[in-house]
Amino acid sequence: MSTIAEKTAALADLLESLGGVAPGRVRLHPAPGIATEQDVVEIHSRERRLYELVDGALVEKMMGFRESTIACVLIRLLGAFVREYDLGIVAGEAGMLRLAHGLVRIPDVSFVTWAKFPDLQVPADPIPDLAPDLAVEVLSAGNTPREMLRKVSEYFAAGVRLVWLIDAATETAKAYVSPTEFLVVQRDGELDGRDVVPGFRVALSTLFAEMTRATKK
Repeated sequence: MSTIAEKTAALADLLESLGGVAPGRVRLHPAPGIATEQDVVEIHSRERRLYELVDGALVEKMMGFRESTIACVLIRLLGAFVREYDLGIVAGEAGMLRLAHGLVRIPDVSFVTWAKFPDLQVPADPIPDLAPDLAVEVLSAGNTPREMLRKVSEYFAAGVRLVWLIDAATETAKAYVSPTEFLVVQRDGELDGRDVVPGFRVALSTLFAEMTRATKK
């Protein structure tokens, strides 16, 4: 039987491998190492809580009200553009995706081209075996830099072509074109869809402007 010291050390190693996430974000039942995709689906259905599956561990997805609002603004703008040009599908912060065996991530916003849907229909599977072309993460206070670097690497390993990390606290963003290549976008700059969403651009100021009412009555 494992001692308390051994369990503590094992948990510390797990948290380190996950990018230094807070212990409270890792679900202990089912125990880390044995969790499955079915657990992800059942917990969300039963508790309305979102967990990503990483190395057999369930890691709670961080998302505050402000971050969710920013994601919704982007979904509205990106979704309208994608629909106008019939480019594919845009999903939101509950869009679970299987990036690899045993790896489920849930981007805050994701775009998938129609080319990845052979029958031109969104799959009914709650966790489709699907890597988006664009993955967007709106950072919350609980996200660590190393956690996000791991996510970026996983996204590109799965076939994602563009990753945006939007920092709600600093009102800046990073646009990754590879796990190690990125452009820092200041508040007066814009996110560019490049060849992933050709022609789509959105100013960061547009996303953050909607956090404050423009007029007073």
